[in-house]
Amino acid sequence: MSQRLGTPNDHAPARVRFAPSPTGYLHLGGLRTALFNWLYARHTGGQFILRIEDTDQNRFVEDSLDNIMSSLRWLGLHWDEGPDVGGPYGPYTQSERKELYHQYAEQLVDEGYAYRCYCTGERLAEMREEQKKNKQSFGYDRRCRDLSDAEHAKMKAEGVPSVIRLKVPLDGATTFDDKIRGPITIENSQLQDAVLFKSDNMPTYHLAVVVDDHLMEITHIMRSDEWVSSTPLHKILYDAFGWAMPIVAHLPVILDPSGKGKMSKRKKVVAGKEYLALVHEFQDAGFVPSAMFNFLTNVGWNFDAEREIFSQEEAIERFDINEINSGPAALPYDKLTWITGMYIRDMSPEQLKLLLVPYLSQQIDVDEETLLNNGKLDGLIPLIQERMTTLTDADQLVDWAYLDADALSYPEPGKMIGKKLDAPTCIEILKQGGEMLSEIEPFDADTLQATFRQEAEKMSVKVGPFLTPFRVALTGKTVAPPLFESMVVLGREEVLKRIQNGLQALEAYAAQPA
Repeated sequence: MSQRLGTPNDHAPARVRFAPSPTGYLHLGGLRTALFNWLYARHTGGQFILRIEDTDQNRFVEDSLDNIMSSLRWLGLHWDEGPDVGGPYGPYTQSERKELYHQYAEQLVDEGYAYRCYCTGERLAEMREEQKKNKQSFGYDRRCRDLSDAEHAKMKAEGVPSVIRLKVPLDGATTFDDKIRGPITIENSQLQDAVLFKSDNMPTYHLAVVVDDHLMEITHIMRSDEWVSSTPLHKILYDAFGWAMPIVAHLPVILDPSGKGKMSKRKKVVAGKEYLALVHEFQDAGFVPSAMFNFLTNVGWNFDAEREIFSQEEAIERFDINEINSGPAALPYDKLTWITGMYIRDMSPEQLKLLLVPYLSQQIDVDEETLLNNGKLDGLIPLIQERMTTLTDADQLVDWAYLDADALSYPEPGKMIGKKLDAPTCIEILKQGGEMLSEIEPFDADTLQATFRQEAEKMSVKVGPFLTPFRVALTGKTVAPPLFESMVVLGREEVLKRIQNGLQALEAYAAQPA
């Protein structure tokens, strides 16, 4: 039997782990669990370990591990030990540790804390049907718990497959301390003799998690509250091995934005609005990782009642496991959009450009090298930055700038007609504008604005309606970034081409019969 460890100290450097199963893509609840573990490790100067719990091979999803790792990296949650970076307690993938679990399972059998069960799947199904018919609670009936040595020997000689089950005490109660919820006591009569080692030579979660957390010297277990009901079994296992149980903290459930139901692992419609659930969906939707970090840190914990925006370093310094809330936390989804907008507006143009390029390249079908190097985006970002709430907003604001003049269409030429003006007047405005733009020096925003305002005054037309024909001719839109700065981004030659094309479209529109 292993030597008992001392009780962990939650003020010392913590060793914590995030241990996902590669059975699906990482969702927001899982990311919050990883984040809280990471914050606590960094706050205490400890280590954050990534461990892959892949013992359920039947539910394995091919690319889910890549998804999990890329999602963690997106948020900046880099691990100190893990399957790809190694470490002194590896391997960090459970399927590579099978022999180790088998050794500990056999040890439990030898010492009377577990037993072999030979019940077939058919026999267990019949048992459940009988329990259902008699309106009994479901659970293994412990048929194999007290088989004699002779009976075990007979089963082994006949090659009957077996699993190893935990021998839960039949009376008394099991108590463990939860850092968030306080002491929790469960009557042992409510617990099942859980399977620890399966007939396929793979451990179940219960055995593997206890063995791994002990051998990897995990000091604090922060995990979803769905594991509260399993913790008494784990406490019994720790006691059987003679090991001290790490400090456990079961994180509060995350509710959907209505506050009425648990957040789904799939997209969910609440009050007619679709809400995302998987981390990569938030990435694809253009949310900024620093904003997600800020947002998610405050779901179930609170940085400061007076501050909504804070840095990663500030969160690390202030994070306290003792201040995590025990009650469910509704997801304030709309706040994520607001926080993302705040972070976007606070970025330098160069920072924003680097984040925008991968999105824009896909959205407007322009290669990344062009977006990075041709200079247009550098001129456009200061014009659109204040208007953006997510990174995917940019395409509708800049797509026009990457079209050739002849590719820009005017399906509704009438929109070039300014308020309270008519087509002939706007045709004349465009003609005058073309002549001005051919001669204006220097071709900069201030000079363009001054010249156009003078011309509007000369023609006795208000500035807003006067500029409408130019805005639509240049961009194909009635709402676009500031006009004169946009002209500078396009350059004189391109601007003149677009005005000429817009003029032709408006003249054709005006020539149509009423």
